[in-house]
Amino acid sequence: MKDLKDISKVYFLGIGGIGMSALARYFNEQGIRVKGYDKTPSVLTDKLIQEGMDIHFDDDLTLLDKAADLVIYTPAIPQSHKQLNWYKENGYELFKRSAVLGMISNNYYCIAIAGSHGKTTVSSMLAHILNGAGGCIAFLGGIASNYNSNYIHTSNRFMVVEADEFDRSFLTLQPNIAGITAIDSDHLEVYGSIENIEEEFIQFVKKIVPQGQLILNEHYSHILSRVPKHLKVSQYGHESEADYSLTNYSVKRGEFVFTVTTPNGVIENLTASFGGIHNLENATLAISICEKLGISNRDIRKGIRSFKGIKRRFEKHVDIDGTIYIDDYAHHPVEIKALVKSLRFLYPEKEIIAIFQPHLFSRTKNLCEEFAHELAQVDDLILLPIYPAREEPIEGVSSELILNKVALKNKVIVDKASLIDTLRNKVKNKVVVTIGAGDIDRFVEPIKAMLQ
Repeated sequence: MKDLKDISKVYFLGIGGIGMSALARYFNEQGIRVKGYDKTPSVLTDKLIQEGMDIHFDDDLTLLDKAADLVIYTPAIPQSHKQLNWYKENGYELFKRSAVLGMISNNYYCIAIAGSHGKTTVSSMLAHILNGAGGCIAFLGGIASNYNSNYIHTSNRFMVVEADEFDRSFLTLQPNIAGITAIDSDHLEVYGSIENIEEEFIQFVKKIVPQGQLILNEHYSHILSRVPKHLKVSQYGHESEADYSLTNYSVKRGEFVFTVTTPNGVIENLTASFGGIHNLENATLAISICEKLGISNRDIRKGIRSFKGIKRRFEKHVDIDGTIYIDDYAHHPVEIKALVKSLRFLYPEKEIIAIFQPHLFSRTKNLCEEFAHELAQVDDLILLPIYPAREEPIEGVSSELILNKVALKNKVIVDKASLIDTLRNKVKNKVVVTIGAGDIDRFVEPIKAMLQ
């Protein structure tokens, strides 16, 4: 454990990551000198530089900060990285992002949102409602559209944090309240099996402070027998007997209208303009936490209505002459299922063209059958090559693994250079959706330009 009060200079290895950059913004706001390395420039690193941070993109020992009294790294940094190894060889204590986030959270009333899917949306929505009801500090795993940032700080009253299960990161937190959205097969390269994933979520639940609270998606109630008895437990769900239940949703004038039943009564005619039916369940979790914090129905209603969503989460970019274009971060079969269900609900008469970039060789190998099943629910599928992120290639694993199993007539793999030409003559009066967690978002502007 390091005393963060003594820190004056921080160095980040992988500063451009979504979680790392939120931490960098926190330290920069404290008046602490922030320097860092990232592999490639991005919109996010450009913004961090504009905010006064010193960032470079070369693994060059002359560019690192030898005076840093805190060095933070991401697990995505390869072990061969020269700067990483210089710090190790010269006796610096290195901290993962998750460990530092845990240290910061110890100073606040902490609300942690965990789950295989939906945690970015819930944490961002919750932070937005709290921000309008007295303020909060929030570390988010996406860029909240209302703030164009993944970091919010308007009050020290509550801290909202996205609790990431990858690499067991969430075990550094000791929240007062924890919400769990989903426990599904993901990061099998880390955990090996769904049983091991469930075990880690149980360990996370055990980190909740004594007399703290857990709000759990009712689909995962089978873990309740292993939850510590001293915790207060609630469940949320959809058209159910859960403590907090989403009911009566519809679309009116382009907005969702819905009701949430709570132990304290019924909140009717909530309106939301962010896309996706699945986000109404996410809103139900956010609302349940707000109720437990004593936030008024008026502030809840106002926050839900004014929440604009998160970049790359069901983000609509084009709606022109019957042609719709949406971009989404979905990178797991369960997320793709929810995405396509929402598209069919909102645009029942339209054909869907999906462009999917698989993320990670390991995830593609482990879940190729599930990916193929969910992607077969669209009308026309275009697959890009796998985005490797932190991984080396696995022999025999490519996008063809998915393509060969998809029960669709209209399906093809294209390289990035051919994507726009492949799309050009087939999009009129259809729903076009780009899907994936890699660099597929670089096509957003070219696709918008083509459609407009």
